[in-house]
Amino acid sequence: MTTTVHTSSIQSQPLLARGKVRDNYAVGEDRILMVASDRLSAFDVIMGEPIPGKGEILTKMALWWFERLGGLCPNHLTGEAPESVVRPEEVPQVEGRSMLVKRLKPIPVEAVVRGYLAGSGWKEYQESRSVCGVPLPEGLTNAAKLPRAIFTPAAKAAAGEHDENISYDRVVELVGPKLAQQIRETSIALYETAAAIALTKGMIIADTKFEFGLDADGALVLMDEVLTPDSSRYWPVEGYEEALAAGANPPSFDKQFVRDWLEAVRIHGKPWDKTPPAPRLPREVIDKTAAKYREALERLIG
Repeated sequence: MTTTVHTSSIQSQPLLARGKVRDNYAVGEDRILMVASDRLSAFDVIMGEPIPGKGEILTKMALWWFERLGGLCPNHLTGEAPESVVRPEEVPQVEGRSMLVKRLKPIPVEAVVRGYLAGSGWKEYQESRSVCGVPLPEGLTNAAKLPRAIFTPAAKAAAGEHDENISYDRVVELVGPKLAQQIRETSIALYETAAAIALTKGMIIADTKFEFGLDADGALVLMDEVLTPDSSRYWPVEGYEEALAAGANPPSFDKQFVRDWLEAVRIHGKPWDKTPPAPRLPREVIDKTAAKYREALERLIG
C-alpha cells in the first residue's frame, strides 16, 4: 500500500500554496514541486477524509495526457524527477504523486470546453438556450452531444470561493484579443484530440478545463493538471444512450458519487449548505469513489 497523503509536509522546500488538491513548493526561482494529495473537494469545499490512491491516479493520468498532447501545446513539465529535490525521508510523500514543473505566469482564466450538455451548462441552457453566452440550438436534452465543442471560460476564484462563468468578451478584457483567441483555439483542439482518444478507450469526455501560463518568452504553456477526473467529466460509453433517452446523468468516473451523496445528506434534518466544514464521508462513499478513479485510470492506460 502506498502512502496516503491528505496534506503534505515537505520541509526541504518552501511552501508556495495549498490548493484544493495540490500542495505547491518553490524549487529555486524557476521551478515548482507540485504534490497531488489525496484530498477531495466538492462544491469548492475540501473533505476531511482522503481518497486513498487519488493523488497518484491524477498524476499518472495527467502525465499520460501531457505526453499525447505535447504536439498541440507545450506543457510545464521539466522532465526532472520530483524525488531529486526533497530529503530522503520525504520521498514517500512525493513518489508517484508529484511533478517538477516550470514556474510560469498563470493566466487567471479557467479554459473550460464542453462537448456535451451537463451540470451547470444544462441548467443554464434550460433558462436561456445558451451556455456562457454561447447560443445553442433548441431541443437539446440533458447529456446531449453538442453540435460542436464550445469554449465556456470561468474566472479563477480565490481559495474557498466559487469559480465564476464569464463570457469570451470578458476573457478578451482580461488578457487581450490575441491571447484570448489562442487560448480558445488551443483549448478546443486539446479537447477534441483528447475526446477522440478517450472514445477508443470506451470513455466520453463530456467537458474539461485547462489551465495555462506564460513562460519567460510570453509563449502559451499548458499547466497544472490535465484531463483528470478532477478537471473533467468522464462517462462510460456503455449506458450513455440509455441515460440520454431517459434525460438522466450518465454515471461518471469522478467525484459525482461524492456530490450526489452530499446533495442527499441531511444534517439535523436539513441539507448541507455547501460551506465548511464538510460532512464526514462514510467508508462506503470513500471506497466507491476510490474505485471510480481507479477504473478511469485502468480504462485509459490499461
